[in-house]
Amino acid sequence: MERTLIILKPSALERGILGEVISRFEKKGLYFTGLKMMQLSDDILVEHYSHLADKPFFPSITASMKRTPVIIGIVEGKDSIRVVRQMTGVTNGREAAPGTIRGDYSMSRLENIIHASDSPESALTEINRFFSPEEIFSYQLAVTPVLYTSDELL
Repeated sequence: MERTLIILKPSALERGILGEVISRFEKKGLYFTGLKMMQLSDDILVEHYSHLADKPFFPSITASMKRTPVIIGIVEGKDSIRVVRQMTGVTNGREAAPGTIRGDYSMSRLENIIHASDSPESALTEINRFFSPEEIFSYQLAVTPVLYTSDELL
């Protein structure tokens, strides 16, 4: 199974939709192998958003992400990176398709509810950034045999 990282942003926490967003992943058949709340520091935000550091909106991103604590999760399942990205929708909530998390809950490019890793490399880097090995758990859902065919589990 593949693992990916999500961050439920302050906009999700402030709107009181954490449970709704988490349940969408669970209803899909994905599961959480790590989940925690934390307040993000300037240091971790500079590291996490280093690819955007030269953009004019970088200060807005860091201010937004420090407004409240965030929920950080590791989501696991077959092709979880691709599946989570599809469920999340495009960055700008006004452009995200209905049925996606951003399409259903966001009207903003910045206050867009959720971050999701975009590749196997970024997922591994981000998981290691936010979780220590002892905070990551391995288990299998009891419903796994009805989520996948036996050949999909190889």
